[in-house]
Order: sequence, then C-alpha cells, then structure tokens
Amino acid sequence: MKHDCMSYQKDMEQIDSNIKERVMECYESFEDTKYSAKDVQDALAKEILSPSDFAALLSSAAIPFLEEMAKRGQKETLKHFGNSVYLFTPIYISNYCENQCVYCGFNCRNKIQRAHLDTNQIEKEMMAIKETGLEEILILVGESRNKSTLQYLGEACKIGAKYFKTVGLEVYPMNSEEYAYLRKCGADYVTVFQETYNVEQYEKVHLGGHKRVYPYRLEAQERAIMGGMRGVAFGALLGLSDHRKDAFATGMHAYYIQRKYPHIEISFSCPRIRPASGTDFQVYEEIDEKQLLQVILAYRIFMPYAGITVSTRENRNFRNHVVGLGATKISAGVDTGVGENTEEEKGDEQFEIADGRSVDQVYHELLQNNMQPVMNDHVLL
Repeated sequence: MKHDCMSYQKDMEQIDSNIKERVMECYESFEDTKYSAKDVQDALAKEILSPSDFAALLSSAAIPFLEEMAKRGQKETLKHFGNSVYLFTPIYISNYCENQCVYCGFNCRNKIQRAHLDTNQIEKEMMAIKETGLEEILILVGESRNKSTLQYLGEACKIGAKYFKTVGLEVYPMNSEEYAYLRKCGADYVTVFQETYNVEQYEKVHLGGHKRVYPYRLEAQERAIMGGMRGVAFGALLGLSDHRKDAFATGMHAYYIQRKYPHIEISFSCPRIRPASGTDFQVYEEIDEKQLLQVILAYRIFMPYAGITVSTRENRNFRNHVVGLGATKISAGVDTGVGENTEEEKGDEQFEIADGRSVDQVYHELLQNNMQPVMNDHVLL
C-alpha cells in the first residue's frame, strides 16, 4: 500500500508554520484567463509588484509584452546586480536513490550504473574543479539516506569548505537540526525543487520513497533557515504540470519566506524537464524558450533582489541571451554523472545536459558579451 503523499513519515519534523497552506492556496487560485493585457500593462507600470501583478506577468496575456518585460527585467538586473554573472558547478558524489520518481534517471527502479564516492575520491574531484578557477560548488546526491548519510554529507561539506568560498547543497530534505549540523560543516545554502505544487500530479509522479511526502518537501527551505543556512533556493520542474501555476506557486513560496525571514538570501532555479536514461516519461506540457523566458522575467520583476539560476539544461544561445535580462547565475563545466571530473568511480547521469561548455569557455563568452563573470559572491568574515 502506497503512503499518503500528504502524511508525514516517522522522524520527519513538523514545523509550526502556515506558509505551506498559503502556497497551496496560491497554486489553486491562479487562473490564467483571469488576466488581461491591461493587467499586464498596469503591473509593468508599478515600481513594486503585488502578488496579483506577478500572476498577470505569468499569464498568457503577457506573451505579447515579452519585449517590455525584458527591458524591465534588464533594468532591474542592472540596478541590483550590475553586469555580474556568478559561476558555479555541481558535483555529483552519489547516484544511489530510494525514491521512485517517474521522470528521473536516478529512480531507484532504473537499471543504471550506480556509484558512490568515498571522501578521498570526493577530495580529488573537488581539487580538479578548483583548478578551473571556480569558487562555488553545489554538492548533489541521489536521495538515499542509507548511502548518503548525514555524516557522509557533512564530510563532503568539510572538504568543499577547504577548497571553495561557497558550498551549496541539493540533497534530500531533512530536519532543522540536521541542516544545522551541515551548516557547521561548511554548507552555506540549500536548494530544493518542489518539482510541482500540484498535489494530485505530485502524487502521480512520485511513487515511493521519502520524496513522496509533499508537505515535508515543501517545508524544507524553512527548516534549512531554522538550521542556520544563509540562503535557500526554490524551483519547480517545468513540464511536470501547468507551468504557469507552478511558477506562480514557486514565486509565492519564495515571497512568503522572504517576508518571514528578511535576512535570508533568496534565489530561484528555472529547470525544464530533460531526457533521462531509464525513463520514457511524457511531459504534461512542452515548455518552449519563450515561455521559460517569461517565467524568468516575471521572477525578476516581482522579486528584483533574488538570484536566478539557469543551468546547463538550457542551451548555450539561450543562456547567453538571458544573463543580464534576468538570470544572474549559471553553471559551467557540468556533467550530471558521478566521478566525471577524475573518473575515479563513474556513475550514470541524472539527465542529459544541453550546454557542455567548459568553465573557461563560459567565462570568456561572458566577457565577449560585455558581462562580468564572478567566481564568488560571498566574503567570509
């Protein structure tokens, strides 16, 4: 019998917060046909946008105004970030997973090459990445608490802190005291994709494992903040459900967190579903680049101080185009397999990337486009 996706499992921390309910209400309340061209024009005329204005910019009515949105997005980005673009790279240290997500290459039922780096191998990988000049790393694992224990992640963070100015985590959600432990080990921020805020669809695509528990995942950023992390990132995997409703819920999730915890650094990731080995999952809807650009610009105009990451799921031309318009951070020198930098123990990839440029190539193309690549955005005191 499958676990109810809305019921917490044993040892999952339940926090006293109403943000989950408010975000779920936002998802259900969004109606694309409710907004008109005038609503979009009124939103663009305001200096500070309301949630309703944000919804208008995500609606179909805003498509004819993409050029105006791009100009506003560029203005806001230049005002708050200048022409800087921050560079980082992910490092996959284990692809063992206990979840059954039908769209993901790491699905526990998939017959892929699994790999799990030990601490010596992790250090070699990080040393190789350090040679590229990067100062920020994002540690990723498949969601297996048995293989990637809290202590294992802690050691990875300690190694990361030896070589990099900023250490991010994109791992399984955990309790606030566990986040506090990883913060002490050197982690700076936590990224959690809710994947989709549509409860019914969430249950359909997450068939087993801890990830099946919708509310525990949605509250992960708040628990990370309670654990002392200095930044949290939000994202929906566009294509799993209605992308406009998911983008609205993602933005409102970040908005409510920012209002409750104004000292926290907020950022968005904007991933679209990519092909993955071991799955023939059919997307709910195809999201084209124009629709993705609209989401990025709406985030930027609604929350002008937030960072926005566009990963190598997107191709070179698109990424070159969106930096400065809304995106402020991009990955470089990426591979989604385990042990790819030294081939110590090579494991299969989570998904296919679309931009395989090296760090050096991305760095110099940014310079050619009059952007300033930045390796580090944080000063340690």
